Amino acid sequence: MFIPLALQLGLCNCEFKKKMEWTGKMVAVQHELGSRERILLAARSLFANQGFHQTPIAELASAAKVSVGQIYRLFKGKEDIISAIVEADSAERMTELTSLCEQLKAGDLSIERTFELMTLMVFDSKEEALSFDILAEAFRNASVGATITNMCLRYREVLRELACVANPRLSGDALDAAEEMIMACMFGLGHRSLSMPRLSAEMTAIWTARLIVAGLKAAG
Repeated sequence: MFIPLALQLGLCNCEFKKKMEWTGKMVAVQHELGSRERILLAARSLFANQGFHQTPIAELASAAKVSVGQIYRLFKGKEDIISAIVEADSAERMTELTSLCEQLKAGDLSIERTFELMTLMVFDSKEEALSFDILAEAFRNASVGATITNMCLRYREVLRELACVANPRLSGDALDAAEEMIMACMFGLGHRSLSMPRLSAEMTAIWTARLIVAGLKAAG
């Protein structure tokens, strides 16, 4: 004898309908999440290799194996995709920095080793071209610019904290200057490949950390 699925589950028709609708929504959400990740991954590659403005949405959709309509359901446009990439990278970087700070506070890392590891974090040359494109777009697009600014503000807070660990006497203009110096140093090192560096990433990180800590201790 055929027993309706709703009865097998012990549900009334109304409850069964609601359960099926909820299940359908969950599947759709999971599918959308997968699509979003594929779009961002494809965008990273295409934007880095051929530029932000030179990448049509149709080409991005093909690379991500989604429809153009699906892209516009998840993002307002390419500017929104750039912002999402920056936010994802910012969250990842802040997680790494938080871990370094916790290890420093626990005594597992010295301040010099902390700066060394932080320097190594910025040596990600595979996305260096993309970062230039993002920065250019940040000057043209207020939304992308605001995303970059918010990321930098969070990063600056960590830099100030580390500067004070290296030299607790730092305050006022000296602390502000230390923050600017470290920020500029990390930003520049993250875009060094075209300058034909003489040192390896590892040796650069070691000497950068030594020089930053020496400079901080001498200030204030």
